[in-house]
Amino acid sequence: MHALKLFLEIFGGLIVLFSVIPLIKNDYWAFRVFEYPRLQKLFLNLIILIVYTSLFTVSTNFQYVFIAALIGNAGYLVFQIYKFTFFAKKVLLKAARPDDKNQVSIISSNVFQDNKNTAGCLKMLHRHDPDIILLLETDQYWCKGTEELKEKYPHQVLVPLENTYGMLLYSKFELVNSEVRYLVDDEIPSIKTEVKLLSGQKVRLYCVHPTPPVPGENMYSTERDKELLLVAKEVKENVFPTIVVGDLNDVAWSYTTELFTKISGLLDPRIGRGFFNTFHAKYPFLRFPLDHVFCSTDFKLIRLLRLENFNSDHFPILISLQYEVNADVQQEEPKADSEDVALAEEKINKETDQD
Repeated sequence: MHALKLFLEIFGGLIVLFSVIPLIKNDYWAFRVFEYPRLQKLFLNLIILIVYTSLFTVSTNFQYVFIAALIGNAGYLVFQIYKFTFFAKKVLLKAARPDDKNQVSIISSNVFQDNKNTAGCLKMLHRHDPDIILLLETDQYWCKGTEELKEKYPHQVLVPLENTYGMLLYSKFELVNSEVRYLVDDEIPSIKTEVKLLSGQKVRLYCVHPTPPVPGENMYSTERDKELLLVAKEVKENVFPTIVVGDLNDVAWSYTTELFTKISGLLDPRIGRGFFNTFHAKYPFLRFPLDHVFCSTDFKLIRLLRLENFNSDHFPILISLQYEVNADVQQEEPKADSEDVALAEEKINKETDQD
């Protein structure tokens, strides 16, 4: 029993430590990666708390401090994820009256480049029949394997790459002023385009897939944060109804994602609706919301779904939005204060060639 007690104390201490580390706003991967598993940390924290108090009498000062730390950490983690539960207020309202000519449905799917199941992907896409498709991690194999989409989706921006950062954008709606941009890294593309809805209303669409801060990819979050904040700043300066979609390689509750929404003024449809964890599809306990869709206050929500997997390490995500003329006066836009603006500028201007 003594060994179990010691194990619980050490493991519990590590869980608390892993919750505190992300508060240090350092770009190094070891600080950023611990932002991801908040649900997992909460679950393990509660298990340790329940088992420890059930099996052992709390009598020493150390034990009281240990239990207080676990309780405080659990409260902190609940506070951090609360807005992604059904108990929180929704920031993106549901559309009350359907208006087909002002609607757009989008499926974003990181296909996992080594996955060869193009047939499964196409089956999923045909089943849900979105207006716009964004496929990520797409190389020449995936570009060729999804060619049949061109018949139904006559407007495309195709950027197949062999480095796991290829993008294939297919649209039923006309795409105007499309650009493939390399905002931070010459090998990491993003797409900026305007989508013409059936009503004639133009919507600006940004498709992004920055690198994650993990060993083997990028040791720092600098490039990811910089790309996201460059897009956020551009969104804020334009007057178009805007949608940002893609695999951001960041969780919904991270300070960088929160900063992105404040700088851009975009809404996160998951707030008040759930986590919609999309990665990792093959490990249920290790799932995080990495695939995102954000929109301006010009839209209301029709539906938001996590879709079936086709051997990728990500689940696809589907969102249907409706543009409404007065939606912006019915919804509150996230606001950045002077500290947020200063932090964003610091990240945008930070050098990205760290060793």
